[in-house]
Amino acid sequence: MRVPRTQLWQAEQDDSAGVIRDFLVADVFTDTPLEGNQLGIFPDGRGLSHELMLKATREMNFSETVFFVPPHEPEADAHVRIFTPGGEIPFAGHPTLGSAWVLCEMLGKPAVTLQTGAGPVPVELELEGNTITFGWMSQPIPDWGPYDRVEELLDALGATGKTGTLPVEWYRNGPLNVYVEIASEDTLAALAPDMQKLGRLPVNCSCFTQAPHGWTTRMFAPALAVGEDPATGSAAGPLAVHLARHGRIKFGAQIEIRQGAQIHRPSVLYARAEGTENAVERVLVGGRAVVVARGQYRLG
Repeated sequence: MRVPRTQLWQAEQDDSAGVIRDFLVADVFTDTPLEGNQLGIFPDGRGLSHELMLKATREMNFSETVFFVPPHEPEADAHVRIFTPGGEIPFAGHPTLGSAWVLCEMLGKPAVTLQTGAGPVPVELELEGNTITFGWMSQPIPDWGPYDRVEELLDALGATGKTGTLPVEWYRNGPLNVYVEIASEDTLAALAPDMQKLGRLPVNCSCFTQAPHGWTTRMFAPALAVGEDPATGSAAGPLAVHLARHGRIKFGAQIEIRQGAQIHRPSVLYARAEGTENAVERVLVGGRAVVVARGQYRLG
């Protein structure tokens, strides 16, 4: 149901029968139901404590669940609080795109700005008639540097002697992602990380390799209670920066990234880094989403 932005937060939530909230489930970075990365969405998170949001996230049991609350930033349409089963995080890609997809449908507008823990994130949606067909988010420009625990990371991944030629580096745009080039698609598909060892490293690890379509990735984040992620939008933008900085692609080139096939949730992401190595100007990540469920949750 579409509502004007000025009325989005005016209706009071009736909790007389207990803490009951509407929710949606969206599959993100796909337009095919039951593929992509699942996202739990609570369009009205007002009055829910941090602890209750975390319990609801663990109940949903997806890699991320989001809660919309009124924004503090005047340019934002909603403040999106993003939770993994391990806790709240400042920014993540598929929750941002999925949230914008749902919020644009609610507001009947082709662009929104989401307030996140990493700052405001504008998202523009492409429409065919009244149907949203694609979305582009402008991500925070990451910081980066060399990773200092490479041997320990490669041992945990089971990737010693299986890497490509690019250096192992970290990028931070909210989450801290470390990028490891793997020598081939077959080698990447065969990786079987030791999740206990990997969970002792406080990073998300994006393993990637070049493929005929573009790039294939696998993301492991056991430190956030996410073993393998089906689609990681927050890692897609820095991957484009990483590849451009090291001359694998040109700045401004759009890349296609496929992820999730090993866990039967195939996903497709698009990314572009604009600017130069010394001055990255803009990082864009795009994709599609589809709402697959709507209902109510009793949270208390």
